[in-house]
Amino acid sequence: MFKKFTLTDILMLSAAFLSLIFSEILWFSGEIEAGIFIGIWVPSILGFAILLKLINKD
Repeated sequence: MFKKFTLTDILMLSAAFLSLIFSEILWFSGEIEAGIFIGIWVPSILGFAILLKLINKD
């Protein structure tokens, strides 16, 4: 399954995962609004990754 991942796929998934982790760190450290702001980046990053996959599909 992971053999089908390109470098772009790995970078986008890493960015989404790091955004999620950083959001949770902010949330639990008391920066609730900043945690929510960073947390809404995750679906945007994943949506952009899907768009790139669809555009590059030949």
